[in-house]
Amino acid sequence: MKKSLALLIIMFFGVLSTTNAQKFAGLQKSPTDIAYAKADRNAKPEIKVIYSRPQKKGRKIFGDLVKYDKVWRTGADEATEIKFFKDLKMADQEVKAGTYSLYTIPGEKEWTIILSSELDSWGAYSYDKGKDVARIKVPAATGDALEVFSIAFKKVDKGYHMVIGWDTTRVEIPFLM
Repeated sequence: MKKSLALLIIMFFGVLSTTNAQKFAGLQKSPTDIAYAKADRNAKPEIKVIYSRPQKKGRKIFGDLVKYDKVWRTGADEATEIKFFKDLKMADQEVKAGTYSLYTIPGEKEWTIILSSELDSWGAYSYDKGKDVARIKVPAATGDALEVFSIAFKKVDKGYHMVIGWDTTRVEIPFLM
């Protein structure tokens, strides 16, 4: 009986010390978010985007922090991932259902939008043009200042436009169903 009690006490303190030794990460500086394209609140999503949301914090964003004419991860931390639940078109290019990395090449007047088959990449450091699945150009526009990088969807006649916004820059990417 004494041996069982001693063993139980040793096991208890062993579990307690293991639990206390666990290290947890702090809060992300650019928190992860998800945007969905769906017909209504209760519908299943047709497109899902997982991305990190950097903040402006008084910095000049496009042309400075995010260089013009250079491949960008489209957010912060890991490359943004986009999942299509069915085949669709990005502008005039057919894209099969599946998950892709979303890269962009920002420009002053237009952006290049890239879907890549390479997943789980940190930033755009390992971007490989040979893994592009689709690539289109869209015009850049201006809007009210956004402190935090954001992605949202708006329903259009034949699908959705994914709107990317940060600071005063906006781009819309057409996805046709």
